[in-house]
Amino acid sequence: MASKILATILLIGGKNMRIGVNKGAIVIWENGLIKRYPSLGSIYSLIHDRTCIDKIEYSLLQNTPSLELPIQSSKIICLAKNFPAHAKEMGVEPVNLPANPDLFLKPKSALIGPEENVIFPPQVQQVDHEVELALIIGKEGKNISLEDSFEYVFGYTILLDMTARDIQAVAKKKGRPWFPSKGFDTFSPIGPVIVTSDEIDDPHILNIELKLNGQVKQKGNTRDMIFTIDRIINYCSSIVTLEPGDIIATGTPSGVGPVNRGDKISATIERIGTLEVGVI
Repeated sequence: MASKILATILLIGGKNMRIGVNKGAIVIWENGLIKRYPSLGSIYSLIHDRTCIDKIEYSLLQNTPSLELPIQSSKIICLAKNFPAHAKEMGVEPVNLPANPDLFLKPKSALIGPEENVIFPPQVQQVDHEVELALIIGKEGKNISLEDSFEYVFGYTILLDMTARDIQAVAKKKGRPWFPSKGFDTFSPIGPVIVTSDEIDDPHILNIELKLNGQVKQKGNTRDMIFTIDRIINYCSSIVTLEPGDIIATGTPSGVGPVNRGDKISATIERIGTLEVGVI
């Protein structure tokens, strides 16, 4: 699904670069210049080799072009109840949580970018917001050790795990999978930036906040995560092969709640920025 204005900021080797996609080509804002790389077809080239832009030709643009979603991940892996306070508000005491992360998948068709709109499905009664720190995987890995896990992180971004709560409640009651409640189109806004892993020394001390129509609804810190990022990567890779561009959403703090058509959501994570989307 195309994004109207999704761009990505990559902090590569200390350089602040703003990166987007225009008609299949990478566009980079750097030092006041707008450079278009016709032969660099996707952000995956940068994930595989951050220096690739130093080796190819580019053209200079005078104005900002229209932009598209810069990454279409093969899979979006999400964690349920990875913050103790959120587990409690969902009716689960942290001591009763499983020994390993509780995982579910979202489809890539759920991805949208900043300033786009979450579509409130007509068959749904309640859609909830959940703000999360997300990882972008940088290289393929299987059975990744705890010690090596951070070598597989390309960068960090913000993800909104929008949830059809009424559908999820019925699924839980009947012991059915959650996928229908999580998988609607537009239910995974991401952005506004990807910050490379070398720019965030410790991803476990980041403040997280979500505002709905200007009012703070969620406020937390990644230090409260039950399963840390190295443990998450270790466990996920024991089940599936992680591939470049995969997204792993690490769970939401407490304060999740309903949104309505016409609402504006602002999700902020320290060192990354603010992701803003509407609801229609």
